[in-house]
Amino acid sequence: KIKFLRSWILHCIAYSCPVSNLTAKIQRMRGVKIGQHCHFSPYVQLDLIYPHLLNIGDNVTFGSNVMIFAHNNPAANLFLKRGEYPRKVAEVTIKSGAVLFPGVIVTAGVTIGENAIISVGSVVTQDVPDYCVVVGNPARVIKKIEH
Repeated sequence: KIKFLRSWILHCIAYSCPVSNLTAKIQRMRGVKIGQHCHFSPYVQLDLIYPHLLNIGDNVTFGSNVMIFAHNNPAANLFLKRGEYPRKVAEVTIKSGAVLFPGVIVTAGVTIGENAIISVGSVVTQDVPDYCVVVGNPARVIKKIEH
């Protein structure tokens, strides 16, 4: 309980911090693996319970109100949990150079590819290939980026 409380307090500080480097430092203290030169806009929410399951590469950009979840608990209803909607806990990997525009939601178990661009408000429920632009809910590839 103390470990969770510490993580929650650090999250609260990082959540509204206007200084990107300080946000990254605080999130690392929570256990999030973050590469170099990442940019965090204010109001980025990184999983509160399993921060150690988040892996972020170098030069990743997070717009405001991005949410990354390493777990989901879709229902308190035991009937649903025992059926088709069990609790899921899985690593999330965001590879180097990815850009997540404001309002993006990333769910448990997803890998976002190198230099991928995730459009405003997209909900990422499946892996995103390297060098792609994705949009929508659920997010889908609309373009490959030439490299």
